[in-house]
Amino acid sequence: MAEKPLIYVILGAAGSGRREVLADLVSDGLGEGDRAVVMLSAAEAPDAFDAKLPAIARWTWADDHIEGTLPEGVTHVFFVTDGRTNPVDQLEVCGPWIEAQGAALGRILCVVNCALVEKNPQLQPWFEACVHFSDVVLLTRREGVGNKWLSEFRAHFDGRFYPCLFELVKGGRVKNPALVLDPLARRMSHAFDAEQDWVFTDAEGDELEEDEESEGNEDVEVTAEVEPYFVRDAALRREKKIPDIAKYLPPVAS
Repeated sequence: MAEKPLIYVILGAAGSGRREVLADLVSDGLGEGDRAVVMLSAAEAPDAFDAKLPAIARWTWADDHIEGTLPEGVTHVFFVTDGRTNPVDQLEVCGPWIEAQGAALGRILCVVNCALVEKNPQLQPWFEACVHFSDVVLLTRREGVGNKWLSEFRAHFDGRFYPCLFELVKGGRVKNPALVLDPLARRMSHAFDAEQDWVFTDAEGDELEEDEESEGNEDVEVTAEVEPYFVRDAALRREKKIPDIAKYLPPVAS
């Protein structure tokens, strides 16, 4: 039985150089027998690097779900999210869509436009959301960005023990494409894990470690772990809010 196609979800703001990086990953990160396709949001504008990509397909966003079908015979799919809208909305429906395609999640990659975030620090929560879901964070658009800012950006996540890899992109290329595409999960989020994660709390509502719940604790409550970015309030608004990235990007040329 053939293995399932691997889908790599590519996060990041429009104009971050995602397709330039993808051209490098496809060229130097895949094997001779691999067949790749890049699935672009229909809202994404044409890019000069499209000509260097393998086959391109389009997906659309309709009624809060993804409409798009994988081409037959592909082994690797690079699913480029709409870089002008909320990435959490797209990620929330990615899991069911991937399963419906008979595919498996490879990795989630986040391309960070460092110049954009340095200029607009209010965008930090938007990128924090992306990094929370990501296995690999690729730092692009670093020209003119101070080393102090780069160090502080990394330290923010290192200090919170984020397991994802951080890689510098230089001239549109990464140092080790095969390492970036290794499907080993390194993300903070458990939303895409194959097995359900559980939370153990005591009678006071304090969270317990798994080994503590079997050490004579009474009245332990076991609940399914909930992805914090997917939680909504009574009015169905997300409890963890992120900025509207489109307000900080150049308008799309007509």
